[in-house]
This record gives sequence, structure tokens and C-alpha cells, in this order.
Amino acid sequence: MQLGRVAGTLVASRKEPLLSGMTFLVVRQLDVDGRESGSYVVAVDAVGAGEGEVVMYASGSSARQTQLTKDRPCDAVIMAIVDMWDVDGVTKYHKGEEAAAGR
Repeated sequence: MQLGRVAGTLVASRKEPLLSGMTFLVVRQLDVDGRESGSYVVAVDAVGAGEGEVVMYASGSSARQTQLTKDRPCDAVIMAIVDMWDVDGVTKYHKGEEAAAGR
């Protein structure tokens, strides 16, 4: 599992029928301190995430383990919207504080 920030959306009007009805989001990977890594991934949104939100996503065969993506041809899935995380007792991210700061 990885941390990322939703950077945008992707629309594909023609796609494999098993992907019909799915929402695709462009996610930029974050490191443990919340810094953007520069890497992007397109992920199926299984939880209703929005642009700018920090999310947890899985890729590879793990991406096909949610109810939405089971047995579907996807390589990444957003499976959680992050509220906060800390490392060694230090809060690295808190959704409410980020919203208050206007990020």
C-alpha cells in the first residue's frame, strides 16, 4: 500500500466493458513525510475520493482485492481516504489541519 494525493481525474469514453462505471483518478505518490515523489498512477476510486485528498492505494494484484475491482483488469485502486498519520509519535498529516491551512 502507498500514500498519495489525488491530482486529477481521467476520463476514458472507450474502455474494456469490465471497467464501465468506474471512476479513475490520477494519484501522485507521497513519501512518509507527505512530500510528493513525482510518480503518478491512475487508480480506480473505490471510496469516493476527491481532488486534493490524501489517499491510500494498492497496486498490482492487490488492486483486484476490493469488492469493486474483484476480477477486473485494474492495476491500482484507491481503498481509503486518509484522516491522519504519524511516524514515531510525530503527526505527519492531519486532514483537518490541512484544510484549515488552505491546502
